[in-house]
This record gives sequence, structure tokens and C-alpha cells, in this order.
Amino acid sequence: MGIKSIIAKPFAKYIAGKVKKDAANALNTQEQIFIHLITTAAQTKFGKDHNFANIKSYEDFKNAVPIKDYEGLKPYFDSMVAGEKNVLWPGQPLYFAKTSGTTSGVKYIPITKESIPYHINSARNALLCYIAQTGNASFVDGKLIFLSGSPTLDKKNGVYTGRLSGIVNHHVPQYLRKNQMPSYQTNCIEDWETKVDAVVDETLNQDMTLISGIPPWVQMYFDKLNERSGGKKMKDLFPNFNLFVYGGVNFEPYRAKIEQSIGKKIDTIETYPASEGFIAYQDSQTEKGLLLLTNNGMFYEFIPSDEFFNDNPTRVSLKDVELNKNYAIILNTNAGLFGYNIGDTVKFISKNPFRILVTGRIKHYISAFGEHVIGEEVEYALMSVAKRHQAEVTEFTVAPNVNPKEGGLPYHEWFVEFGKQPENMKQFAWEVDEALQQKNIYYRDLITGSILKPLVMHALPANTFINYMKSEGKLGGQNKVPRLSNDRKIADKLTS
Repeated sequence: MGIKSIIAKPFAKYIAGKVKKDAANALNTQEQIFIHLITTAAQTKFGKDHNFANIKSYEDFKNAVPIKDYEGLKPYFDSMVAGEKNVLWPGQPLYFAKTSGTTSGVKYIPITKESIPYHINSARNALLCYIAQTGNASFVDGKLIFLSGSPTLDKKNGVYTGRLSGIVNHHVPQYLRKNQMPSYQTNCIEDWETKVDAVVDETLNQDMTLISGIPPWVQMYFDKLNERSGGKKMKDLFPNFNLFVYGGVNFEPYRAKIEQSIGKKIDTIETYPASEGFIAYQDSQTEKGLLLLTNNGMFYEFIPSDEFFNDNPTRVSLKDVELNKNYAIILNTNAGLFGYNIGDTVKFISKNPFRILVTGRIKHYISAFGEHVIGEEVEYALMSVAKRHQAEVTEFTVAPNVNPKEGGLPYHEWFVEFGKQPENMKQFAWEVDEALQQKNIYYRDLITGSILKPLVMHALPANTFINYMKSEGKLGGQNKVPRLSNDRKIADKLTS
């Protein structure tokens, strides 16, 4: 056992105790954060525009601050990017996290001096909670990798600007720098395929103990390692690799193939970071769900998903959430975001402590006929049937086909790339449709009422989605394939 792993254990025990204490005091902490945010931002442009000085309660806040997404707050963001101070938060941001939006092009999300520690420490705390619970600290003595975007930063009117993963890379603690892979030079390579090849060169003969990243891009790394090593599994290449950290997408569709590539089951930690704030992480290897981080400089609000597009939806704070109900999550943060719709949906599976499942995207659904099928439902339908058929799903997306060229009833069109295809595709597709009907009664009514016909499923060749993402300039990094669309932009590109 190395010196780092010896030191890590008592530190992990201390941090895990603090995390547990914060979780037990969640509602009081949320109230304190709410007051701090309103008070601190009262003299900013946003605070003055929304009369923060007269807000005395959460009800006052809801009346004063409407729910907005990036587009709705874009004038404020544009002012900050132009160099104006005291716009959403006192002073200027420390960084702008640059992300690609679907409607607004490049988005610039502020990260402030107050918010940056939470981005850094939350990832650390997820690992420390794991050490405290399992006693396994050996991974800190080996090589650690996070497959991420380039750490290269630009400047916009004096503010450093780059991908969130690149910004965080500059704050890796010094004691982990010698363990960190790949090299800074390799990490700066912009072209993803070139970068992964270089990462393989650097890590092939290293003692990799922890690997982290978005599952489809980690799988791409594993595939290249397998190819370069003459077909070896990760367990043979990296005998001490025992912890996989992931986030960004539901892991279940990727689990079977990744575990096959590794060659054994290993522990995993799910995280829920976003440019707007680090929201949750898996704090336990035995409990289901992610611990909502209620002492992370953010005050949370929630809107029932089925009301989100109503004129006057229900809007509640943490104390009034219900279990097993899908909510759009709304953030108010110490980076100056208020009433901000991050676009994700979550479901509470515990209130003591507050634990969530990330269930999808509020804009990623199919409701061409009023069925409002969501990501959680399609993922369950596909993966439960895939398990029965011993099929392996690499990636997939679903879109409505409202006016089929072949005529007849409309349907949901599924595009699935398999690592291992089911023997009977027709039976497989039928069972997926049945499973989806069981999860969504509106969809079932449309099928039984002959408004829709059962889904149509296409098995796609290997690397179809990698090639699609490459064609969109979104290969690698933090980019993800949208699983559900209410239009046919992705579907038409795949069929062409």
C-alpha cells in the first residue's frame, strides 16, 4: 500500500462524515443558501431587474423570478461576455464554461470564485465517500485518467473561457498531478480520434487504476486499446484497474459492452456534474441513486415534468418534492443563475437523505401524438428486453415517423446500433414495443386505438453513431447522442 492510499483513508472518513451531516441537514441548508443568494445578488443588474431587495420568502421569489433557459437569460450572458460587471453575480466571473447548445449555438456559462470550489471538491468527495465505504484506496497509488475535452483556455474580455472539463483540469490537486493521465500536451489535442490514439500510446503500458469519462467515449478508448494490444481485455492490460467513474448519460445501455471489454465486473461511481454546478453523485455502493448535493452553493427548485410546458406549472422547493415523480430541475446558483432550467429531469427515490435518479431531458421526448414518451421509458423498454435476449446495445435514438413514405399508420422509428444483435429482430422489436406500452399508458392507448402502429426498429452497422457525431463536429469530449427527438433531424441523417 502506497503513502497516498494510507493518507487517503482517514481523510475519506472525515469527508464522508461531513457529507452525511450535510445530507441530514438538507432543508435548513437550502434555506440558508436561498437567503445568501438573494442577499448577495441584490445589487446586480439581474437582482435590481427582479426586485431582489424586496424578496422575503420563496413565494416572493417565485413571483419575481420566472423560469428561463439559456435563451431566456441570453441578454445577461451576452453582457457578461462583453465584459460588463455585476450582471448576474457581483464582479466578473472567474471563467466561462463553453458548451454547445442546440438552439443558441455556443453557450457561455459563468463560473465564479464562489462556485469553482464546488465543481472541484464534489468530484473529489465522490471518490472519498467510496473509499470510506469500501476501504479501497489502492487506486490513488496508480494512474488515473479522465477522458475529457481540451484544457486549452481562451480569454474573453479578461475572463478565461473553455470547456468545463478543461477548466477543472487546471484545478487537479498537486498530489494527483503525477498520477494523472494523459499528458497535458496530449490532452490539448482537439481532434478526438487523434487524441484517443495518443492516449492509447501513453497509457498502454501504464498501471491504470481509475478510468473516468462519458461511457461511449470510454468504450471507444477500450476498443482502440483492444485493437492495439492484439485483443486483450482491460483486466489483462491493467490488472489493478478497479474503479470506473462516469456521468453524462445513463450507463445501463453501455454496461454490458463495457464490462465485456474490461473482462470482469468492477466498482463504478456515477456523477452528475454540469457547467452550471455539480448537482449529485453516487455516495454509496449499496444504495440506489445519487445523493443530491444540498450544500453546494445552489438552491434547487422542481417542476413536475408533465406540467412543465403549462402556462402556470407547479413550482416547489426541496421540502415539497414527492417520491417517484418526474421533475424538471431548476437551479439558482452562486454563479448567478436564477430560475434557470438546466434541461434535465430527475426523480426522487429517497428523502432521507435526498437521493435522485436522472431520468432524461425535458426537451428530449416524443409526443407527436400526445404520448409524451420520455427517456427513462425507452431506456427501460430497450434494456430490459436486451437483457432477456442477451443482446448488447452500443447506442440508439428514437424519432416519430408521422408520414411514412410507405403509407399506413405512423409509428415510432428506432435506430439501434448493437454490439451483439438479437437472433430474432422481429420478436425483439415486438417485445420492446410491449415493454414501452407497459411503461406509458398514453402510448398503449394510441397503439390499441390504431392511431399508431407498433414501433419499427432498424439495426445499424458498427460505428454509425460515431460517424454521425463526427459529421456534426461533436465527436468525443462531453458530447452525447440525443436518445429521443420530437422531430426527424437525426433520423433523416441516419437514414440518408
